[in-house]
Amino acid sequence: MILYALAGAFSFALSAALHQRAATRQPRFAVLDPRLLLRLFRNRLWLSGWIPDTAGVVFQVLALRVGALAVVQPVMASGLFMAVLIEAVIAGRRVARRDLLAVAVGVVGLTAFLLLADVHAGVTRPAPTAWTVAMSCAVAAIAVCVVAARHRHGAARGALLGVAGGVAYSFAAALVKDLASGPAGSLLGVVVSWRAAALVVAVALGLMVNQAAFQHGRLAAPLTALTLTDPVVSVLVAITVFRETFSDEPIRVVGLVLAAVTVGGGVWLAASACSTGADEHHQR
Repeated sequence: MILYALAGAFSFALSAALHQRAATRQPRFAVLDPRLLLRLFRNRLWLSGWIPDTAGVVFQVLALRVGALAVVQPVMASGLFMAVLIEAVIAGRRVARRDLLAVAVGVVGLTAFLLLADVHAGVTRPAPTAWTVAMSCAVAAIAVCVVAARHRHGAARGALLGVAGGVAYSFAAALVKDLASGPAGSLLGVVVSWRAAALVVAVALGLMVNQAAFQHGRLAAPLTALTLTDPVVSVLVAITVFRETFSDEPIRVVGLVLAAVTVGGGVWLAASACSTGADEHHQR
């Protein structure tokens, strides 16, 4: 399960780097303006980014099918650390020590989290009513971020849209787990279910706001916001919808807090490293 999640994280990181590079070369459009996607669908670089993205989805589905949502999604967050290395390769520069430090700190934090979390599985097939409050909160959060982004510029706008994308993608992952964990049945029954419809909406929203975010500021701002938001929201969904639980032992709780702080430090270092690299590339 961990290997599947790590493979998915790498695939998504590569996809994000390619998509961001393509999106920044397009004219600026308003948030949720479909013309941006129409232009990107004719861009070879952007389309090539879907190859690793598709692989990432496959690996994520495999991980979610056998693992707890609250474990899989935080591991997927390691994609930010991988993006630091991928960005250096694409930019044709050597990996800085700060980049390697970010990767090391992030891996340590994620490893500690996995060892201390002691996650207990909940229900495999939540009732439709269990999704009502969670989805309502998600829609409200996305709307607030999109509206706020219209009044911001640069990295701030990219970060707000990254948060909106993180919320959308975390719910997409949760819906994938719900669909993948369901009883075997007809393919038609799955396709026409409300879960499949909600998944399409979540993916479409995530795609639109994420590509818009890539146009504003460097990769670090939207990718960091998305990477932080996705596992946090996923954990909340895991607790409220799937009834997954964590160990409540005091020592483990303290360890989890320290691990979370360590992961946050790694994310900050990675974001700073990406920003520095982007600045150097822009100056060229």
